[in-house]
Amino acid sequence: MKNTYDVIIIGGSYSGLSAAMALGRTLRSVLIIDSGKPCNRFTPHSHNFITHDGAVPGDISAKAKEQVLTYPTVEFITDTATDAVKTGGGFMVTAASGTTYTAKKLLVATGVVDMMPDIKGFSECWAKSVVHCPYCHGYEIRGKKTAILANGDAAYHYALLVSQLTDGLSIYTNGKAEFTKEQLEKFGKNNIPVNEANIAELEHTDGYVTHIVFEDGSRQSIDAIYSKPVNVQHTDIPEKLGCTINESGLIVVDETQRTNVAGVYASGDCTNGQRAVAIAVASGMKAGALINAELAAEVF
Repeated sequence: MKNTYDVIIIGGSYSGLSAAMALGRTLRSVLIIDSGKPCNRFTPHSHNFITHDGAVPGDISAKAKEQVLTYPTVEFITDTATDAVKTGGGFMVTAASGTTYTAKKLLVATGVVDMMPDIKGFSECWAKSVVHCPYCHGYEIRGKKTAILANGDAAYHYALLVSQLTDGLSIYTNGKAEFTKEQLEKFGKNNIPVNEANIAELEHTDGYVTHIVFEDGSRQSIDAIYSKPVNVQHTDIPEKLGCTINESGLIVVDETQRTNVAGVYASGDCTNGQRAVAIAVASGMKAGALINAELAAEVF
C-alpha cells in the first residue's frame, strides 16, 4: 500500500463507497479509511432504496465494497482517521494506527452519531421499534399503535407525515408541551392526543417496544415510536480543518458537496438531515464526480 493518493475518503459506508466508485471509474487513486461503525448498523432492514428494498444494511454495504474494490486504483483500510491538516499540495491524514497518508483532495463521509436520550430501554429499541424516518420505516409499522416522542415543531412535523399511516397515533412530549394554538387545533381535528407525563422507561421484548412507562408508575401500551435523537458529527476533523458546521451540527456544503475549505468535500448523513441510504449514495456519487472534475480542471 502506498501513502499518496488523489483523494482520501474518510468513511467507507454508502456515501463514501459511492464516491469511491465514481472516482475509481475515472482512474483516480483513492484511499478509503473506515472504522466499521455505520450510522444504521442497528437497523434490521433498509427500505425505500430501489433494488435493495428490505435488504440488511450490512449486506448492501458489503456488496458495494466488493464492487468498488474491483477498481484497481481504489484501496480500503479498516482504521480510524484521527486528524487531518492542510499541506502545500493538499492534505495529510493521520490514522489511529499512527500511519499518515496524503492526498490532493479530501472527502468526509463519516455520518453522525445518535445520542440516545436518558430513557431506559430507548437505545435497545432504537432502529427496531423506535425509528426516525417514516419513509424508511413507516410502511412496516403502518396501522400500529404509534407514539411520537417529540415536542414542538418536530412533533408536529411527524404528526403531519405519519397520521395517514395509522389511526392510533399519540404524542408524548416527556415534559411540558410546546405547541402553538394552531398546532393543538390540528391535533384535535385529527384525534391525536398529547401526553405531557415524564417518561421513565420503554418496556420492550428484544428491542420491540410494548409499553411506555411513566415516572408515576402508569403505563401505556404502544407498538412503535417515532423519535429523532440529537446527533453529533462522528469526527472533529471537519471542524479542525475549518469547515462550517450549521446550527443542526451538520457540515455545510454547496450544491457540489464542497465545504467552505478549498479541497475538502463532504457527503452523506454528516451533511444532510434527510438520513436515507438512497440520499447518501446520491450525494456520494455527486461528490466523487465533482472531485474528479476539479482534479481534471487543475491539470488540463
